[in-house]
Amino acid sequence: MNYFNYFTEIEDAFSRRRGKHLFVSPLDWSLMETWKDRGIPLHIVLRGIEQSFDSYEAKPRRRSVKSLFYCQEEVEAQYAEWLESRLGATDAITNTTDVASTGETAAKDERAATAATGNGALPFPREVIAGHLAEARARLERARVEQESRGGGGAGELCEALTRAAARLSELEKDFAEAARPDAEQLEGSLGDLENLLDRAVRADLSPARLEARRAEAAAQLEPYRKRMDRAAYEQTLDSLLAKLLREECGLPRLSLFYL
Repeated sequence: MNYFNYFTEIEDAFSRRRGKHLFVSPLDWSLMETWKDRGIPLHIVLRGIEQSFDSYEAKPRRRSVKSLFYCQEEVEAQYAEWLESRLGATDAITNTTDVASTGETAAKDERAATAATGNGALPFPREVIAGHLAEARARLERARVEQESRGGGGAGELCEALTRAAARLSELEKDFAEAARPDAEQLEGSLGDLENLLDRAVRADLSPARLEARRAEAAAQLEPYRKRMDRAAYEQTLDSLLAKLLREECGLPRLSLFYL
């Protein structure tokens, strides 16, 4: 399974099992980001979704499933079982054939084989990625201009971060265009670094009162699901949702290739 299909595959599976298309909410996206950041494999998430709907259909309820949070408990259970099954797996693996049987190693082998053909390991057509980078840079520059107009100048921490991020993104564009075999994972890592830079700057630039108000807003949206989540998952999902709200408030684009 292509690394960059994580969000799309989850959304497609949820919509298919629900029986009709439903755009996932910002809360659902935050939950998916939490799963990704925690390293929960895609096949585990998809299995959790399938099991959740199997249970639902075995005992139909009056109320339909409207949120991915309905599957959260089962995903966590499947992930816990998967982690337990891997205990001691390192000692049991004694040759490269066995290693290749694990999902992570197989994916790496597939990417290496793809790169060896000369096509690179690009998850999307080259021109699509180039267009995404150019559009993201343009949006960063627009956001910087807007921030400067609000603050009467460019001295704020967010303005400085936007300037730096746009410049670095321009360099990434140039490198990507000139590379004979661009490395998508390396590019994704660089884009993730830029997103972290911007997220930190947004939080530093806002007043404590404004930041707390946005955190309270995110917590209110998560409140119906809080009892079904362990503390670590809740805190991480809350942080992801807060970051999303802050990015939207400041007009910041998502840079990751996940959002193509």
